Amino acid sequence: MKSVRHAMILDVIESMDIETQEELADELRARGIVVTQATVSRDIKELRLLKVLSDNGGYKYATVDKAEKGLSERFIRIFSESTLSMQSAENLIVIKTLSGSANAAGEAVDSLRWSEIVGSLAGDNTLLVIVKDKEHVQSVMDKFNAMMKK
Repeated sequence: MKSVRHAMILDVIESMDIETQEELADELRARGIVVTQATVSRDIKELRLLKVLSDNGGYKYATVDKAEKGLSERFIRIFSESTLSMQSAENLIVIKTLSGSANAAGEAVDSLRWSEIVGSLAGDNTLLVIVKDKEHVQSVMDKFNAMMKK
């Protein structure tokens, strides 16, 4: 029964903007699933649902993947708008950003979770990206350039 309810919850939050546990419980009841608010609360924790900003300015439940996608898109926009230049040396990429933007650009890079990137270190206007090896540096820079063109 729990697996059916979990599948139904995922279906509901994919198809509707659900802001509260009570709204979710009401929608489940409308679909023939008898639940209490306490059960819905436990299910939300087990499914690791998050509240994210919806298009209408309110908040809605979403899966971690959907929330991360929204954050990644926002970080990519920040990265592309704040990056001024890039240079490489061996397995390092030095990215110059607008003053005060390197930290946000670093968060954007970290959110990508590219296997070629070992990590990043940000100052005020400089971001150092450490690539696994120098053979991957050009492909990472090409990906960064493609991101900035979006």
